[in-house]
Amino acid sequence: MKKARAHCLVLPYPAQGHINPLLQFSKRLEHKGARVTLVTTHFIINSLHKESSSSSIQLETISDGFDEGGYEEAGSAEAYLERFWLVGPKTLVELLEKLSSSGNQVDCIVYDSFMPWVLDIAKKFGLIGAVIFTQCNAVNNIYYHVHRGKLKLPLSDTEFLLPGLPPLAPYDLPSFLYAFGTYPGFLEMVVGQFSNIEKADWVLCNTIYELETEVTDWMAKMWPVRTIGPAIPSMFLDKQLEDDRDYGFSIFKPDSEACMKWLDDKPIGSVVYVSFGSWATLDAEQMDEIANGLKDCGSPFLWVVRTSEEDKLPKDILNTSNEKGLVVTWCPQLQVLAHESVGCFMTHCGWNSILEALSLGVPMIGVPQISDQSTNAKFIMDVWKMGIRTHVDEKGIVSRQAVESCIREILDGDRGKEIKSNANKWKTLAVEAVDEGGSSDKNIEEFVSKLVY
Repeated sequence: MKKARAHCLVLPYPAQGHINPLLQFSKRLEHKGARVTLVTTHFIINSLHKESSSSSIQLETISDGFDEGGYEEAGSAEAYLERFWLVGPKTLVELLEKLSSSGNQVDCIVYDSFMPWVLDIAKKFGLIGAVIFTQCNAVNNIYYHVHRGKLKLPLSDTEFLLPGLPPLAPYDLPSFLYAFGTYPGFLEMVVGQFSNIEKADWVLCNTIYELETEVTDWMAKMWPVRTIGPAIPSMFLDKQLEDDRDYGFSIFKPDSEACMKWLDDKPIGSVVYVSFGSWATLDAEQMDEIANGLKDCGSPFLWVVRTSEEDKLPKDILNTSNEKGLVVTWCPQLQVLAHESVGCFMTHCGWNSILEALSLGVPMIGVPQISDQSTNAKFIMDVWKMGIRTHVDEKGIVSRQAVESCIREILDGDRGKEIKSNANKWKTLAVEAVDEGGSSDKNIEEFVSKLVY
C-alpha cells in the first residue's frame, strides 16, 4: 500500500518562547515527511510579524477568550488561564470538526505541555497525542516532584536531592517554588503539566540528550521520552533545512537593519548583548544598575528593551552615542548571537534563549527573574560551565559593580577562556544532535515514521 503523509496539528502555548520552538519542530516534522498545521490563538495570529522564512506549514486558530487583547486584556495570569482553559477546548473541538468535514483529517496532535487539556481532546477523537516540553528536563523533574507531593510547598529544606540532578538550594529551584504564593495561576499550570501525562503516546522534550543525559534517562523509565532539540532554525545548526534562517514569525517587530549595521562596525568578540526576553520585567532601580554597569564596563553593548519597559531606563542611556551602545525595542536574536562581534549574552535565562546561545557557542551572564530561569542559571554556571550567574544584594538587585565584574570576567578574564571553551564544546554537540543520525534527528525520524500508515 502507498504510504500517506500523516497530518499533525501542533499547538504551542501562546507566548513567543513557546511558539518559536514548536514552529521550528513543525519544520523538522515537515522535512521528515509529515504534513503540519500550526494552531495558535486569534489574538496571536493577528499580532504576528512575518519574517523571511518560507514554509508550507498551514496556520489555524482557536480562541483563548481574549481575542482583542490576549494576555493583557485578561489583566492577570489567573484570569487569563481560567478563561483560556474554558474557551480553548471548545474551539479546538470546533477546529477538529471543521478540518475533518473538509477532508483534512488530523492524525496526531502535538501540544505544549502547559496545555494538558489538549490530550483529553486528542483521545476523544481517537488521535495520537504527543506532549512537548519547552523547558529543560531538570525543571520538568522538579515540577513533577511537586505534582507527586514529594517536594512539599512551601519549601522548608535547605537542600534538595532529586534523581538525575545535582544538589539544589532553594534559590536554584523555579521562582514559583522558592517565592511561594507569587503567580499561583502559573504554578498550578506548570505542576498540572503532569496531570494526564501517562495517557500521552509520546513525550517530546526540547533539549539535547547529551546535555541532560542523567535526568532524561530517569524520565524515560516512566514515559516514552524523546529529546528533539535544540529547536532553532537549521541554518544555525545542521543546515539540513534549506533557507531555514529564522523562526518565521515574531510577536514583536525586530529592528533588524539597525542592529546588524551597528554590529558590523564592532571588533570581534567585543559586544555585550543584553536581552531579558518577551515577558520578564525589571524595576527602575534594576534597570538603572544594569545601565550603569554597561557604561562602566567599557565594552560596546546592544540592549533590547521592550517598548513597555522603556520608561524605566535612565534618561542618559538613551543619549549614549551609537559607538558605545545601542538600545532597541526588539532584534533578530539568533542573527545577533551569531554575529562575530558578540562576545557574551546577558540574559534572563529563558530556556529558548539558552538553547540559542548554546547552539552558537556564546558565553552567558545569567540574570534570572522568574519561573524556570533560576534553575537554568544554576546549570549554566555549575553544570554546563558556559556562563556566570550574577549575585544579588539583600534587596534582590544585581548591582552595577556586579554587572561590570561579570562582563570583564567573561570578555577578559582567565575564567572567561574556560567558559568560551565549554561554550564551543556544547555548540558542537548541539549541531551533532540535530544533524543526520544525531540523537534528536533519529528521535524525530522515529516519531514521523510511526505516524505514517
